[in-house]
Amino acid sequence: MTKLLIRLFIRDPANIQDRTVRTAYGNLACMVGIVCNVLLFAGKFTVGTLFGSMAIAADALNNLSDASSNVVSLVGFRLGSKPADDEHPYGHARYEYLAGLAVSVMILVIGIELLKESFLKVLHPTPVTLSALTIAVLVVSILVKLWMSSFNRSVGSRIKSETLMATAADARNDVVTTAAVLAATILAHLTGIDRIDGLMGVGVALFILWSGVGLVRDTISPLLGAAPDPELIDYIEKKALSYPGVLGIHDLMVHDYGPGSKLVSFHIELSADSDVMKSHDLIDSIERDFQVHDHLLVTIHFDPVVTDDPHINELRKFLKKQLAEIAPEADIHDLRIVPGPTHTNVIFDCAVPADWLAAKDHRANKIPAALRKAVSDRWPDHFCVIQLEPIYAKLK
Repeated sequence: MTKLLIRLFIRDPANIQDRTVRTAYGNLACMVGIVCNVLLFAGKFTVGTLFGSMAIAADALNNLSDASSNVVSLVGFRLGSKPADDEHPYGHARYEYLAGLAVSVMILVIGIELLKESFLKVLHPTPVTLSALTIAVLVVSILVKLWMSSFNRSVGSRIKSETLMATAADARNDVVTTAAVLAATILAHLTGIDRIDGLMGVGVALFILWSGVGLVRDTISPLLGAAPDPELIDYIEKKALSYPGVLGIHDLMVHDYGPGSKLVSFHIELSADSDVMKSHDLIDSIERDFQVHDHLLVTIHFDPVVTDDPHINELRKFLKKQLAEIAPEADIHDLRIVPGPTHTNVIFDCAVPADWLAAKDHRANKIPAALRKAVSDRWPDHFCVIQLEPIYAKLK
């Protein structure tokens, strides 16, 4: 079914890097979700009202909230597909994140309302009638939600959409919720304990609230500047190092302006003896490679590395060994020396985990003192000038 829908409604489905194609995938997934959730809401709400089941009615409203979420996601995809303009030179792709946040808040509101209604049903239970229609509607709902979870996961992974992956997880959770409602309805009928229905409604509401809190956290994270995907970092590092003459990279940053809109910058280490024009040409080639083949806008800073000075090589090796013993999570780069008549300055940057810079135990500030002592013990006329900086992306 998934392949058939893609073939019918998506033009050039393989070209997922094209923003128009990506938007078409998102629109298709949202429209499928709206239709399925509205039909499920209508069926469950009718059955819940006719047979007096608060749990089924609660589950029906959960489907209605899912349909509303699909509408918001649809708007997010369409707004996010708008091209860049003078006021938003980085594009509008973050609308998709904002849509996800709006969906999460809606889920929380629905969860609170359901919790109130279900709690009243626990205090004042009413008889629940079990019928073949009730069972049929709930079983169909479970099957539809299983397919919707698979469909959204397939499309979401194809276009790398966190919104659709969250929708897939929500559909999977709905399977569990509806199965619990079915079990509660059967138990209430068999035992005659009508309060079970209200209790299950409370359980459904709490589950919705728990899911909503998780979705809020997931959608806020990229807006606040979450750490980049380790797989992306590993890919960028390996690709840059695959070019001949590249000795290393550091200070890698990824700025996320929404799905399919990432800006990357890093420093690349090349031999200080290499021809400047050739180094510049190499950097241009790497930037163009990332843009053409990976749709990443990359800016690279050139750091010359002295490779033929025995003393600098010895210093670099010594400092890395000391740092590995003091703080293996940290790293050093941009090492250079400035000899003088009375002493030699050893200048370098020391990158540490970002949270170390504000840690109450001052763990970051202890590193420069330890390295200065180690160097002065070995070379009394050497003085370390160290610049602490945060690690924005963990390299291998």
